[in-house]
Amino acid sequence: MLGSAAQNVIALSDAVLLYHRGEVDFAAIGFVGVFYITIAAIGYSFSRGGQIIIARRMGEGRPEAIGHVFHTMLLFELALAAIMWAFMRFATPWFFQLFLNHSPEVYQGALEYIHFRAYGIFFSYAGVAIISLYTGIARTAFILIDTVVLAIVNLALNYGLIFGKFGLPEMGIGGSGLASSIAEGIAFVVFVIYMLFDQKLRPMRVFTVPEMDWKLTRQQLKISLPVVAHAAVGQGSWIFFFGMVENLGERSLAISNLARTVYLLLSIPLWGFSSGVNTLVSNLIGQGRKDEVLAAAWKTGHFCWIVTMVLAVPILFFPGKLLYPLLGKSDMSLVTETQPVFYLMLLILSLATFGSVFVNALSGTGATWFGLKLQGISIAVYLAYIFYITNYTSLGLFWVWVAETLYWSVMIAMVTYYLRSGRWQGVHF
Repeated sequence: MLGSAAQNVIALSDAVLLYHRGEVDFAAIGFVGVFYITIAAIGYSFSRGGQIIIARRMGEGRPEAIGHVFHTMLLFELALAAIMWAFMRFATPWFFQLFLNHSPEVYQGALEYIHFRAYGIFFSYAGVAIISLYTGIARTAFILIDTVVLAIVNLALNYGLIFGKFGLPEMGIGGSGLASSIAEGIAFVVFVIYMLFDQKLRPMRVFTVPEMDWKLTRQQLKISLPVVAHAAVGQGSWIFFFGMVENLGERSLAISNLARTVYLLLSIPLWGFSSGVNTLVSNLIGQGRKDEVLAAAWKTGHFCWIVTMVLAVPILFFPGKLLYPLLGKSDMSLVTETQPVFYLMLLILSLATFGSVFVNALSGTGATWFGLKLQGISIAVYLAYIFYITNYTSLGLFWVWVAETLYWSVMIAMVTYYLRSGRWQGVHF
């Protein structure tokens, strides 16, 4: 769970510390944090094609083919990282102006953060390739350890660079971006060292000289592109969401960022189970056990919901007490004003749990292009609703967040219908 939600862990750490620095910085990290997670999700989603193929080869009993799949995935991720770095370094001033034209201080804070955060994209993209390798072969134990290293280093450096502690310069929100990039680099080096001593990787030929295989790249892209579009649109919709909320004022933006921060925390089980069902479904198909796919998706969804609710119910009903160690300060009015959204989030998480697991089960079958069509329909309903509520009504922030329930309800209905139809069984690779 934690390994699949590495970016969520970083975003949570950044948001919590900047919350204590000031409301403007907290509002800025709400927007730019979502922006960076969207960029990171693109790389993560491209790696899913490789992960699905790796899991399929394991199910087929062909471990010797895994190294070549991993190399192809890794080389592509590094090339993509270079493109994304250039975009973040040179195009974000123009891009951010499209959404943050009412709050110049929030705009400047977002630019300051992304200036330093852009360098972490190389470690992020290479890291998700390694995570996809280990998830695909169902050996995820060290992913947890490496994510803990990432979280601890990021938290320590964030504290030092934001507030000028441990002899480090006080850099504010820019220090948060720098700290997160350094933490990703350290976590990547730790994982590479582990791989060098992992004897179980030897039969998979992971340590042979990498060669670019354009045919295999196209095969991975064919599977991955719809997943990428799904993630980019799904995560990117949060950018639109925060851009629309900014029209309601900095206070509404800060409230939404607090809700989003808690949502990130409570979504950690969702990310983990979604990644797991992706591998599970592909492996089952590789073993010729297609009739068990739907049952696996339902069981995973129910298990994920139970784990999520165990965490969510006490936090969402008693945020003032349970979140005080993270968010406690003399003025807790922001937490109080967010309470109505917290109540709604219980329903949002219930729907998101099953929706995300089912979408990833669909990806595991290889029917990713159909999943993209479903995403397009769901996101169109979602964006149209938000635009209408923020521009043509005065219903307020609570009803903007209702858009999340609308999105997941439409998605669950369509994915369930498709999985039951069995049309995905004709997909081969």
